[in-house]
Amino acid sequence: MSLTLEDVLELDVVRAGAPEVLSGGDFLGTPVRWVHVAELPSLADLLEGGELVLTTGLAFGSSAAEAHDYLAGLRAAGAAGVIVEILAGRPADAAALTAAAADTDLPVVRLHRRIRFVEVTEVVHRRIVARQLEQVEKAREVHEVFTMLSLQSAGVQEIVDRAGQLLGSPVVLEDSSHLVVAFAPGDVPPQELLQDWQGRSRAVHRSGETARTGAGDWLQTPVGLGSQHWGRLVVPQASDSPEAAAEASMVLERAGQALSINRLAERDQAGLAQQAKAGLIHELRSPRGLEEDEVMTRAAALGLPPSPAYLPLVLHLDAGTGKDPMSMQRKERAMLELLDGVLASTRNAALAAALQTGQVAVLLALPARMLEGSVLERFCGELAERSAAAVEPLRWTAGVGRARSALADAAAGLDEAAHVAQTAGTMPGSGKRYFRSTDVRLRGLLALLREDARAVSFAAAELGGILGEGAEEDLALLQRFLECGGNKTELARSGYLSRPTLYARLEKLEAKLGVSLNDPESRTSLHVAVLLRQLQSLPAAG
Repeated sequence: MSLTLEDVLELDVVRAGAPEVLSGGDFLGTPVRWVHVAELPSLADLLEGGELVLTTGLAFGSSAAEAHDYLAGLRAAGAAGVIVEILAGRPADAAALTAAAADTDLPVVRLHRRIRFVEVTEVVHRRIVARQLEQVEKAREVHEVFTMLSLQSAGVQEIVDRAGQLLGSPVVLEDSSHLVVAFAPGDVPPQELLQDWQGRSRAVHRSGETARTGAGDWLQTPVGLGSQHWGRLVVPQASDSPEAAAEASMVLERAGQALSINRLAERDQAGLAQQAKAGLIHELRSPRGLEEDEVMTRAAALGLPPSPAYLPLVLHLDAGTGKDPMSMQRKERAMLELLDGVLASTRNAALAAALQTGQVAVLLALPARMLEGSVLERFCGELAERSAAAVEPLRWTAGVGRARSALADAAAGLDEAAHVAQTAGTMPGSGKRYFRSTDVRLRGLLALLREDARAVSFAAAELGGILGEGAEEDLALLQRFLECGGNKTELARSGYLSRPTLYARLEKLEAKLGVSLNDPESRTSLHVAVLLRQLQSLPAAG
């Protein structure tokens, strides 16, 4: 903080002179840049502004007119104030100064006792330099903090949190649509900080540079490189002093630069908002949970308005034949971009984020529970059309949980939706847009049991006779036979094999398995084993 004239008057060396404020009492908070001792009639050519002048009044003596001109010259030169030492033996000089001070708002202080001006300059200059060094040290610390965060490729939330810690106040990062990407609430409850954020933020016009704007005196700085601003950092609470505001501006600008570097490295325009949505979804699914008020406030800040019900939906992406480990990540990003377009075109609102590898979670807002079916059909239908028309077509299976009135309860249903979607992905094509738990039936139950050691042993025992050489052909034949309900005529009619060849292969298959394929219970056991083997190839639930 800057040293003010009021601070100078509180110094012991100055108080020893019995200071009396003759004028400018309302301006004692003016910062003192330097102290200048002079007895010249005019100091206009020596001052640069912000100086405190120390004098014994010899320049104007007992002339009120000269004292008036002297003070006017100091004011015009931008002096912070003047301290005049006039002892009791100079009543005429004191009267001249008092009369001149009555006509100016420049801080004028009379000393009634003698002091050593050199001591004043030493103490004041020492403190001014010390405070300047503090500011330099603070700037260095801020620079090092955000430089290190940039070098460490710190996440957006970490950068915003660090800015909030340095400022000791709430900080909010929003995108160009006024959606909250990240925030550090400080001592303010999140629901209070983010309440009606979009509406409040739209009322505060953006600035191309760090500035205070709006009725709330928000401090803001743009985030982005050059003219490509994709968001802004905001401190919604005003600082108490110009010095604190300057420090806050410095911290905010350095944080904005770190975020710009972060974004440049990511090269992903939608990444930040998706990260924020993913963070909220994962928090909703955590055991700790959040208060419903905070959940709704944060969701609204991310573009999800309050609704009568929310539907958990999970899209399970088909990995295809690609071996590239980054292939699935690209598909997830592509799916999230498609979802943004579908939500906009269907005028629906949702939180969407990657749930785990190959799965995208959606918490879809329903305008009314009775519209669940129509909203789902339109949403999934539009998504299917866009997926097929994409440059790299996406194949996916949708699993749906149960609609809930509370967003946190709907988020808890994502596990069920993920299980359904993953299981339905192993089913033969049915033409359905989406699947529920009632659609996956036995396959769904087996998907839950597929990692159970007893289920693994059962499948191995049932299929052990055909798991050696030529296993894929035998398993494919057995699966087709079981899907036809054990009807050899229908299997042959499907064009799979000629009848003589088919019957011969089925006899060999029966011999390897050591059971009769005409026995209904044997077919049921084998069908369960085949389904378990299919489901055991799925990744473990996360």
